[in-house]
Amino acid sequence: MSKVVKFGGSSLANAEQFQKVGSIIRSDSERRYVVPSAPGKRFGSDTKVTDMLYACYDLAEQERDFAKELRDIEERYQEIIDGLGLEISLKEEFRVIEKSFREKAGSNYAASRGEYLNGIIMAAYLGYEFVDAATVIFFSENGEFDGERTNQILSERLAGCEKAVVPGFYGAMPDGTVKTFSRGGSDITGSIVAKAVKADVYENWTDVSGFLVADPRIIHHPQAIDVITYRELRELAYMGATVLHEEAIFPVRQEGIPINIRNTNAPEDAGTWIVGSTCQKSRYVITGIAGKKGFCCVNIEKDMMNSEIGFGRKVLQVFEENGISFEHVPSGIDTMTVFVHQDEFVDKEQKVVAGIHRVGNPDSIDIESDLALIAVVGRGMKSTRGTAGRIFSALAHSNVNVKMIDQGSSELNIIIGVANEDFETAIRAIYDIFVVTKL
Repeated sequence: MSKVVKFGGSSLANAEQFQKVGSIIRSDSERRYVVPSAPGKRFGSDTKVTDMLYACYDLAEQERDFAKELRDIEERYQEIIDGLGLEISLKEEFRVIEKSFREKAGSNYAASRGEYLNGIIMAAYLGYEFVDAATVIFFSENGEFDGERTNQILSERLAGCEKAVVPGFYGAMPDGTVKTFSRGGSDITGSIVAKAVKADVYENWTDVSGFLVADPRIIHHPQAIDVITYRELRELAYMGATVLHEEAIFPVRQEGIPINIRNTNAPEDAGTWIVGSTCQKSRYVITGIAGKKGFCCVNIEKDMMNSEIGFGRKVLQVFEENGISFEHVPSGIDTMTVFVHQDEFVDKEQKVVAGIHRVGNPDSIDIESDLALIAVVGRGMKSTRGTAGRIFSALAHSNVNVKMIDQGSSELNIIIGVANEDFETAIRAIYDIFVVTKL
């Protein structure tokens, strides 16, 4: 049995948090492979080390003095080393970093040093072997993650390690230069390592006890989710649920490895299990609610649209030619609506409108802005009648006007469009009807 454990920045912000992490790892001999993030905030007004590194490198790029900023970063790590009572020094590492900054090694390299240095400390603290991610995680020439090469080399490398620390967030390009994943990419590294070692479980430790049914910034103390499927998670993550980087799902999903989201500050909590499939019913009809603001919709009307072959393709091709991806395309007999991100669309709207007129000759085009999309997700909806009706009822009672509703054929999720100003009210109404009152 083996477990891969990934710890987020808040779990490794200072020596005290490191000690909590050490206790968690040592309490289970199966926790053999550790993926650390860079140190996060120690308190509300603090700065994450990754952000400190970005700021420091910006000065280097501008050929301005960055000695103080680099010294501040070094002190953050020294504070952790001293607090743990370790007899290691990062002086040489910081000399290399300073030289690399002066030589303009790139912002990817700069940002990756947060995880790299934390990995060195973690390995020394645990007595585990340190494996530099740049030697085992690879990207192709075009900057895409090279899963096949990574899995082969990482598997071979870790086969000879009983216990190892692999820093999160970064890997290497074919020429050896450091390349990072997007922010939060340590989640992806954990998933990649779990796949490579064929782990039984991938534990992702953070500062919350798993996934919550809704955003705690909107719902006061929302209920936790016990078990969620990969498909449900994908829908919620895409619509804004941020506990786990959405790309972290794919490597472990391919191998059928479950993910367990746990709380470093409450290790006794069971957290949320993310699985391929399950016979366990969720506590409520819905599994979760998530959403995003900042959309607009393009409403296209044309008589006999339904009988015009290729009309939808031609309209969507106009968006493609302008580099705009669409979110949803609900349609009627003579209408078609395209939802897009407002910030992507606003500077190109007249080009898009002209393009649609050119290829489709519609009767009218109307644009509505400042919209939000909300996903109501749940495997239990398929076997429960009246879910959409209850959503409509809850929103009507809260005086929320529904701009759009779209349900996929899988009956796994329902997407609702509302005005930005109604976003929080709508989520509270949906949460109340399914979780609080359980109607």
